[in-house]
Amino acid sequence: MLLRGRLTRRRKVLLALLAAALLAVGWAGWAGMAATRGIATADMDWNADGTVARGEILQAMYAVTAQTRREGSRECTTFRWYRSGEAIRVDCRTVFGEDATEAGPAAAPAR
Repeated sequence: MLLRGRLTRRRKVLLALLAAALLAVGWAGWAGMAATRGIATADMDWNADGTVARGEILQAMYAVTAQTRREGSRECTTFRWYRSGEAIRVDCRTVFGEDATEAGPAAAPAR
């Protein structure tokens, strides 16, 4: 008596698609893609025309990287094209309170 496996063809395809999606998100996180860095959709205007199109949101998954650097209480995020490395823009902000202490000893006030 042969027992048939529980994984039907449809379930195998679904499992393969889920595994591919998980690998894609993992790669995007490893590569530093903007979509995995907590960037708001409203900030994904890569061509600076004042509107965020669907294509620009998709570019955040595969074409735009975001790198954040902290110097004291200043935090700057540099957005670059993945292939060329050309900078698109730099967003900087000053961090106060507990977030500033996470930046390390440079964030502590001098006495």
